[in-house]
Amino acid sequence: MPSLSQNQSHMNPKQDNYHWWQRGVIYQIYPRSFQDTTGNGIGDLPGMIQRLNYLNDGTSQSLGIDAIWISPFYPSPMADFGYDVSDYCNVHTLFGNLQIIDQLITAAHQHNVKVIIDYVPNHTSDQHPWFVESRSSRHNPKRDWYIWRDAKPDGSPPNNWGSFFGGPAWTFDEATGQYYLHQFLKEQPDLNWRNPEVKQAMFDVLRFWLERGIDGFRMDVVGLILKDEQLRDNPPNPNMPPDLPDNDIAGRSLMVHNLDQDEVHAIMQEFRQLLDGYGDRVAIGELWGPLDRWVRYYGARNDELHLPFNFRLMDEGVWNAQAMRASVDALEAALPDFAWPNYVLGNHDRIRLASRFGGQAQARLAAMMLLTLRGTPTLYYGDELGLENGVIPPEAIQDPQGLNLGAERTRDVARTPMQWNEEGFAGFSTSEPWLPLSTDCQTRNVAVQSTDPTSILNLYRQLIWTRRQSDALSVGSYRPLDVANDCFVYWRETTTDRRLVALNFSNQELNLMVPGLGNGRITLSSHLDRDEPIAGRLRLRPFEGVIIHPKHE
Repeated sequence: MPSLSQNQSHMNPKQDNYHWWQRGVIYQIYPRSFQDTTGNGIGDLPGMIQRLNYLNDGTSQSLGIDAIWISPFYPSPMADFGYDVSDYCNVHTLFGNLQIIDQLITAAHQHNVKVIIDYVPNHTSDQHPWFVESRSSRHNPKRDWYIWRDAKPDGSPPNNWGSFFGGPAWTFDEATGQYYLHQFLKEQPDLNWRNPEVKQAMFDVLRFWLERGIDGFRMDVVGLILKDEQLRDNPPNPNMPPDLPDNDIAGRSLMVHNLDQDEVHAIMQEFRQLLDGYGDRVAIGELWGPLDRWVRYYGARNDELHLPFNFRLMDEGVWNAQAMRASVDALEAALPDFAWPNYVLGNHDRIRLASRFGGQAQARLAAMMLLTLRGTPTLYYGDELGLENGVIPPEAIQDPQGLNLGAERTRDVARTPMQWNEEGFAGFSTSEPWLPLSTDCQTRNVAVQSTDPTSILNLYRQLIWTRRQSDALSVGSYRPLDVANDCFVYWRETTTDRRLVALNFSNQELNLMVPGLGNGRITLSSHLDRDEPIAGRLRLRPFEGVIIHPKHE
């Protein structure tokens, strides 16, 4: 991958014309786990309204985020906890109703918080009325809304594709004598986006929510929505892990024919045209793949996704300054001039940030990196508390990935309830939550950390507030420096504002000479205990990051 030298920087679009999603910080809420108001142990929409002051009350005492992304709240049998949608234009009674989502949108906007919702275009629930019709007869008008095929002559599935949740990606329907495709659970049949009626119906879903005031969409697995027209077999995976579970068919092949088809970009362009017709909305897409393929989802003319989700820092297998820098530099070098970067370090599908990178000290440093890089950061609820992976006994596993592929693959560890205070069930609910709370919930919660001036929660608050107050940190260019192998050091700059960020990834104290720094002042340390002048040489403690305001000439 190409990288940027210390003499290069990726310049920005016009300094005076940024969208809210470029300057803003996005915060993901997993609805089941944020705040329960009914006492059933499951979070809900009224709970989000109740906690809006925590998210942004207009002062530095709140978290200060600019937008919430809400994972699915639609009616669903909950085979995959909402990603199996049975009605795209309604709300599951567990979470509330349409009137309450309208109230949430209004209240969030009053708090200067935008609302982004999940859009699940690849598949529905097998209980969605469309699929009920589709499987009722080979001659039903909605038969072609899903992907049905005859068995091979020996009765086996139409091709070798595997489900991401284990087993084949095909289930045989005895009543109509054909297989249907599902790249996830058999309860999640894939829609046929080559059928124009499907596309129209799914675009109508977008319009329904846009007209209710939604500010954007996080689009689930958008690279999967179109498949090879001939449904050809995928080639074998030459780098297949040796410990792959027997039923992990998907991992045994390369996703050449079921992922990232060239024709999908025409649909992305239509998505964008639709959103642009409603003003300043944002289109975010869940995508994987090589950088040169991933970057194409911005569109050749800035006409596809605003933000293809960038998971590369989250996917780094090692805690290493140069690996992190290489990832950032490669992204910056690959972006077209019009494209805006983004970074993600946690979500509902991955293990917790603090557990992935080794502990609380590393989690604090990672927070400073995420919130000072050029581009839009997305936070995952609870990461601001330093939540680590939950302990989920095998009998308590609810995630289908863990149930089907083994306890070590469960995503439940990253979905445990938010911890608000020391009362009852950590202030999340008045009854036993749907997943176990962390064992340290009496000390690792919002109330306790709010009173500790050096807590990780207060670090997040100060980072977001500092970012908001500095044009350099919110929209400035990025210019890395070659300083020390264990450090990731970079300038954020506009024509009127400069900040230096220095991140020590090692467990050793380092003394650095930073080229071009001269005199300045440390305005924020990841330890939250330094506000001091520096002159030329910079001392960084183990796993410490600092933001430096250089002395004006």
